[in-house]
Amino acid sequence: MRVARVDWDGRDPEEIAAGVRANATQPPGLVKRVAEIIAEVRERGDAALLDLTVHLDGVVERPTTARIDPGRIEEARGSIHAELLDALELAAANIRTVAESAGAGGSAGVDLAAGQRVEVVERPVRAAGLYAPGGRAAYPSSVLMCAVPARVAGVPRLVLATPPEPDGRVGAVTLAAAAVSGIDEIYALGGAHAVAALALGTESIDPVDVLVGPGNQWVTEAKRQLFGEVGIDGLAGPSELAVVFDESADPWRVTLDLLAQAEHGADSPLLAISPDSAALDAVAERVTDAAAGRPSVADAPLALIATPSLDAALELADAVAPEHLELRFEGADTEIAAARVAGCVFVGEAAATAFGDYAAGSNHVLPTSGAARFGGPLDARAFMRRTSVVSIDQAAAGALAPAVDVIARAEGLPVHGESARAAGSE
Repeated sequence: MRVARVDWDGRDPEEIAAGVRANATQPPGLVKRVAEIIAEVRERGDAALLDLTVHLDGVVERPTTARIDPGRIEEARGSIHAELLDALELAAANIRTVAESAGAGGSAGVDLAAGQRVEVVERPVRAAGLYAPGGRAAYPSSVLMCAVPARVAGVPRLVLATPPEPDGRVGAVTLAAAAVSGIDEIYALGGAHAVAALALGTESIDPVDVLVGPGNQWVTEAKRQLFGEVGIDGLAGPSELAVVFDESADPWRVTLDLLAQAEHGADSPLLAISPDSAALDAVAERVTDAAAGRPSVADAPLALIATPSLDAALELADAVAPEHLELRFEGADTEIAAARVAGCVFVGEAAATAFGDYAAGSNHVLPTSGAARFGGPLDARAFMRRTSVVSIDQAAAGALAPAVDVIARAEGLPVHGESARAAGSE
């Protein structure tokens, strides 16, 4: 063991914390080699996996598949010692009980046995960094979307970075939105350097714990590279909209909704999906002319997709997992909407995506590029840290220690078991 003595005077705890984290050094060339492995799997798929299993996992003979035969999984129950199986089942039962008690979020606690309690508590992070696009245009809506949930979460320090105008100032509408939402600090900074400043801190800017908000490719890549040193909400790509509709939808409203999202830029993917060819034709007839008369609308890619049925249209939309999804067909309701895979679903003829972008109450910081498969809207939970609080008295420790001991020995970590048995001994 590497033993170091530190006599701390109680000042600047962040310096001590940084020193502790610095001890977790990465091997030289790790970033480059991981990138190479990812590229190899992306390009060669299974063949790369099987080759890497030999080269990196140390398997002697190249396998024909990496998947374990499902039959072996259940057979394994009977192949291990009964004492170990019992211990695994006890641990699984306890983990399940705690997970179920905390499933709805917030603070939750559960007594697993006499003298044994686990509580999962949520507390706000100490500081949140908020990024709002700016510069050529102001986006006060993004200020509100980021700051209000953070305030609801109870974050004590909110820090906004937004690109300055050419004169170096931040516009009044952005500052007013910051005042409305209770932001503490504002910095006229944009792009990757703004993200770096909030994540790492500088002489004049204290670092934050979580960084949220939409931005351009530079902002997104900076968030990607700094994740781990700071928490992030996600990696935002271009704005997206898919509309699933039938002949009952007003083609002009569908057209306007598509063009509204095209205002976000030429790289914003737009999809109009319908089982009704005439409905698609009606939108197609209007889109080009309508866009030409609206200079704010960029030349974004629009795909008009005919499907064999409404079910097929919904299946396609789920596969795309768009940032925004509109359902404009006969029978569309909230139950159908809730089953969809999308960042935000708008239901009904009057539910234009623009409402969600500004004032409906939903958040417009949403997963893009298919991330709705595993992500969701920005909300107060993005600004919360979660902690498990475990209390075990001696009697409970004595009852639980045998299970810990047998699992620890199976993993080759006998001192874990020794520690547990000592805690439960008289």
